[in-house]
Amino acid sequence: MTFKIIAVNSLIIYFKQAISEEVLDQVQATYLALKSIEGILDLTPSYCSILVEFDIFIYEHKILERKINQTLRGLALTDENPNKLIKIPTNYKKNLDLEHVAKHNNLSIEEVINIHTQTTYRVYAIGFMLGFAYLATVDNKIATPRLESPRKKVPKGSVALADLQTAIYPQDSAGGWNIIGHTEFDNFHTFEVGDRVQFERL
Repeated sequence: MTFKIIAVNSLIIYFKQAISEEVLDQVQATYLALKSIEGILDLTPSYCSILVEFDIFIYEHKILERKINQTLRGLALTDENPNKLIKIPTNYKKNLDLEHVAKHNNLSIEEVINIHTQTTYRVYAIGFMLGFAYLATVDNKIATPRLESPRKKVPKGSVALADLQTAIYPQDSAGGWNIIGHTEFDNFHTFEVGDRVQFERL
C-alpha cells in the first residue's frame, strides 16, 4: 500500500495494481475501516485505489498517512462480505450488437447469453456518468473490444459489454460499448463499489 499526494486536501491510497477480487476486497475492507476516522470528508474507492479527501484544519498529509496506517494495522479480511447482491432482469432480444459479439467469439447468440448470465460480477468502479457501474470480470469466451466508432446515443438501460467488463447505461448517452440487451432496472444510485451483480434473462 502506497500514498500519493493529489492536492492540499487529498491523497490516493494505492494497492496492488491489478484488477482482481482479492485487491477489490482489500479496497473494500480499507474503505470501511477509514469511514470512521474523524476529519476524513470523503472516500472514493475504485479498482485498486481509494481517493481520500480530508479536513486540512485537522490533518497534514503525513499525519493522516500515519493515522491511516495505525487504523489499518492488524486489519483482517473476513469471509463475511458486507456487499449486497443486485439482480438485473435483462431482455436480450433488445440488443444492437449481440450477433457481433457472438461472431467475434465464434459462439452462438444463445451461448453468449448463457455465459453472460452465469457470471456473478463485482462493481469495481463508478464513473463516466452518475450511476455507471463498471462490472467485472467478463468471461474471456465473450470478451469483445469496444466499437471502432462510438454511437452518438445509447438508450438508458442498455446492457453493454467491452473487453472484460460489462455495464448498464443509467441514462441516454454517447458510448462505444457493445449493446447486448436492455433492462428496466432504474436504481442506479444503489450501486456501490464491491457489490455483486447478476444478470437474469427475461
